[in-house]
Amino acid sequence: MLRQLTRRTILGAASLFALVPTLAFATPSSDEAKAFVNEFGGKLVAVLNSDTSLDRKREALLPLLRANVDVPGIARYCLGRYWRTATPEQQKLYLELFQDVLLNAVTARVGEYQNISVRLVDSVPSPAGQKVTLQISRPHQPSILMTAVIDGEPPKVVDLYGEGASMRLTQRSDYTTYLTRHGGQVQTLIDALKRQLGRP
Repeated sequence: MLRQLTRRTILGAASLFALVPTLAFATPSSDEAKAFVNEFGGKLVAVLNSDTSLDRKREALLPLLRANVDVPGIARYCLGRYWRTATPEQQKLYLELFQDVLLNAVTARVGEYQNISVRLVDSVPSPAGQKVTLQISRPHQPSILMTAVIDGEPPKVVDLYGEGASMRLTQRSDYTTYLTRHGGQVQTLIDALKRQLGRP
């Protein structure tokens, strides 16, 4: 049985509102970065802290996340070497399913993120992109440290670290283990993702 996205993955995904793509290798100027953070971060925090229904929040978050997270790149990375063995039709379907699984994981926990505040802790370069660590604070709950890896032009989130582990590495390991147990057949993973989403 394919595991659901891990708690670490879900917490990381749910924290995407806090990601600050200001220091990627294709780094924008300081003014451009500040403008981006003010616009993107401000919109996301405003949605999460608003008094609207959870359904309305989810609807508002989805286009913002799609525009600022490299979901197709993360999906291909998670499939690893099996991406090359999948047919074009399987690749297309897998990308669609992975996006829905990831976005569902984010929006399923929207209600837990209200009256939040975010503080930039550190940023360091890495081969994968700029690692930006943030502290996410919620009332009456422990703060969460999350590290986002930002890369590309325009900058996008390419990975998340929660509790010291990479989201995409953890998911890649999970998928590789599952596929190894099922003869390397990508269709079995596609079928498992469909079941996870409750689709025929």
